[in-house]
Amino acid sequence: MLNGDQWSQLLRGFIDEAGDLIKQAEEYLLQLDQTPEDEDAVNGLFRAMHTLKGSAGLFSLTPLVSFTHHLESLLMSVRDSRRTLEPALVSLMLRCLDEIASMVGLIDVDSGELPVDETHQNELLAALAAYGAPASVEPTTAPMVPSRSCAQRGIFERCAGCDADGAWHISLRFEADLLRNGFDPASFVRYLTRLGDILRLEVIDEGLPSLAEMDPESCYIGLEIDLCSEASKAEIEEVFAFIHDFCTLRILPPHSAQEDYLRLIQELPETDQRIGSMLVASGLLTEHELNQGLALQAQAEPEKAPLGSLLVEEGMVAPQVVNAALAKQQSVREKRSQESTQIRVAAHKLDELINLVGELVISAAGAQLRAQAHGDAGCVESTQTVNQHVEQIREAALKLRMIEIGDTFNRFHRVVRDVSQQLGKDIRLQIRGADTELDKSVIDKLADPLTHLVRNAIDHGIESAEQRLAAGKPAEGQLQLNAYHESGMIVIEVADDGRGLNTERIRQKAIDRGLIDAQANLAEPDIHALVFAAGFSTADSVSDLSGRGVGMDVVRSVIDGLRGSIEIDSVLGAGCTFRIRLPLTLAIIDGFLISLGEEFFVVPLDMVTECLEMDADQLGDSTYGYLTLRGKPLPCISLAAHFDLPASRSKRRNIVVVNLGRQQAGLVVDHLHGELQTVIKPLGLLFQHLQGIGGSTILGSGQVALILDIPSLFRHLQNHVEANGGDRRQSHPHISGS
Repeated sequence: MLNGDQWSQLLRGFIDEAGDLIKQAEEYLLQLDQTPEDEDAVNGLFRAMHTLKGSAGLFSLTPLVSFTHHLESLLMSVRDSRRTLEPALVSLMLRCLDEIASMVGLIDVDSGELPVDETHQNELLAALAAYGAPASVEPTTAPMVPSRSCAQRGIFERCAGCDADGAWHISLRFEADLLRNGFDPASFVRYLTRLGDILRLEVIDEGLPSLAEMDPESCYIGLEIDLCSEASKAEIEEVFAFIHDFCTLRILPPHSAQEDYLRLIQELPETDQRIGSMLVASGLLTEHELNQGLALQAQAEPEKAPLGSLLVEEGMVAPQVVNAALAKQQSVREKRSQESTQIRVAAHKLDELINLVGELVISAAGAQLRAQAHGDAGCVESTQTVNQHVEQIREAALKLRMIEIGDTFNRFHRVVRDVSQQLGKDIRLQIRGADTELDKSVIDKLADPLTHLVRNAIDHGIESAEQRLAAGKPAEGQLQLNAYHESGMIVIEVADDGRGLNTERIRQKAIDRGLIDAQANLAEPDIHALVFAAGFSTADSVSDLSGRGVGMDVVRSVIDGLRGSIEIDSVLGAGCTFRIRLPLTLAIIDGFLISLGEEFFVVPLDMVTECLEMDADQLGDSTYGYLTLRGKPLPCISLAAHFDLPASRSKRRNIVVVNLGRQQAGLVVDHLHGELQTVIKPLGLLFQHLQGIGGSTILGSGQVALILDIPSLFRHLQNHVEANGGDRRQSHPHISGS
C-alpha cells in the first residue's frame, strides 16, 4: 500500500507525463492541419489521448477521463476514415487540448482532487457532439468483456475446436518501465483468459541479465501467446490498452498466412535471440520441432550444418522464413553495436554540477597563481595540466545542459495558426536550424520574447491577402524562425515578408512622445531601435493583440538580461528581420581580464576584436570620445569616468575594441591581463541598479572582478549621442560599423 507521499510523487509523475502527451497531441494536430491524410500522425494523436485517459483512470481523475474519452471517441472515427479532419475540427480539438491542459494544472497533488469548470466543458462537449462524438456514453476504466468468446464455456475449460493454427497469436514485449508504472504483466494474462482459452504461453527471457546486474524494478520479459477466442482483434487489443506505451504488441488472426509470420519476425523487438527461439516465438516452429533440429545439429559439424538449413531440409519451415529471421538477427546486432545508452537527469542536478565545476575553475586558477608566485617550475607545469583538464570538464559539463531549440520553435506553429485565423490572414511558418543547441537556462527565458516578436510580425508586419495581392506578393505570408551559430554566439532570427518598418512614421511618433528632438539627425537603424522604448506603439487602435505599447520593451529587457543584443533589418515593402544574438551559456564563459587602477573587470572574450595602445593626451578626460580606426570613426567610452573611478596617472592607455553585431566601440582601460575562464556569479539585489555591469566573478587571487554588460554600455553611448544632436561627425560620434 502506498503512503501519501508516494502517491503524491506518482501523481506528480503523471502530471509531467500528461504535459508531454498534450504537447505531442498538439504537434500531431498541427501536422494534420497541413497533411490530413497522415496516418502516422492520426495514430500518434489517438495513442496520446488513449494513454492520457488510461493514466488518468489509474488516479481516479474521473472528470479528466470522461472529457478525454469524448475526444478519443471522435479520433476513433477519424482513424477509421469515417470522418475527415477539416480545419474547423482541428481548431475545436486544439481548444479541447487547452481544456485538458487546464484540468491537469488544477490537479491537487496532495488530495488528488480535480475541480473543473463544467460550464466550459459542456460547451466543448456540445461542439464535439455536433461532429459525432458521443455526449452521454461514460468511458470504462477496464476493457469490456466480449459477448461471444470461448470464455463463455468456462475460463479453465479446454476449447475442443481450437488448435495452434486456428488460434490468435499474440506477441508481447514489455518495456523496462512497465513495473515502475504500476503494471503487472500477469494481470493482463489473467484478464486475457476471460476472452478465451490460452493454448500456449511462452515466456521470452532472452533479455534477462545476470542476478548481480538485475534491477528489481525493471521488466525484462516478453510473451508469446496462442489464444483460442471468438473475440475480435480490437477486443483483444483493448485488453492491453493501458500499456500501449510500455509494450510492443503484435496480434495475428487465426489461420494467418506465412507472409504474416514473416512480417511478425521483422517487427519483433530488438532482442538478440537464437534463430530457433525467434521461429518459436513467431509461431512458425514448435518447441518439439526445435528440439529435433537441435538434436540433428548436435550430430553434425555446427559450421557445416546451421540450424536454419537443417530445419529447411527437414521440411519444418520454409526457406524464406529462415532468411527473414537471419536478416532480423543481423540487423539487431548491427544496431546494438551503434546504440548509446541514454538516461534522464533532473535539471537541478545539472545546475549543481555546473556550480561545482565553476568552483573547481576558481580553485584551479588560484592554485596556478600560487605556483607561479613560488617560482616552482614543476608545480607550475602540474597546475597547467590540471587547468587543461578542468577546461575539458567545464566544456563537457556545459554540453550536458545544451538542448535543441527546435522544441521551442515548434510551439509557434500553434501561435501562428491561432493568431493568423483571428486576424483573417493566411500565414505559413517556416523553421530552420531546429537542431541548433543552446543552454537550457537560456531557452527557458526565450519563450516570451519570441512570442512577442512572432505576434508582432503577424499583426503589424504581414499584410492581409488583399493588400499582398495588390502589392504583387503571394496571398500567403511567410514567417521564418531561424537559428544558427556565429562567432561563438547563437543568432536567432524572426523574419517576415510583410510591409517592413515605416521609418518616417516611427520617427514622427517618437517626436510626438518626446523621445527624440525634432532636429535630431538619426540614422535609420537608430530610428528602428525606438520601437523598443517602453510604451511605444505605432498602432492606430488598441486590439486584443497589440496597440498598448507593451511587448517590445519586454523583449529588449529579457535579451539584456541574457547578456545578448537585438538588431533590426527592415526594407519598406519587402519585410523585416529581428536578429537576436545570445551567448551559448549563462554559467561559465571565456573572458578577457582588464583593470582600472586596483579594480578588475571582465569583458566577454567573444565580443573582443582587438586591443590598441595610445597616449592619454589623444583621448582626453571625458567619458565619451572617438578615434579614427583604419579610416572610420571609433566611438570610445572611458570606463574610469563612466564608473566614477580615479583617473589613471599613466601616460599610456589601452583600448579594447568590442563588437556587438555590426557595431563597434572602444573601451578605454589602464591594463590588459589576458584571457581567463570566468565563472559568472549573479549580483545581489543591492547592486542590480548598476549600469554597465552584468555580473561578477572571483579571480584566482580571491579578488572580485565585475563582468561588463557590453549591450548596456553601447546603449549609454547611443543615448549620449542622441542627447548631443545625433551627428556622428560632431563632438562624439554614434556607434559605427567597422
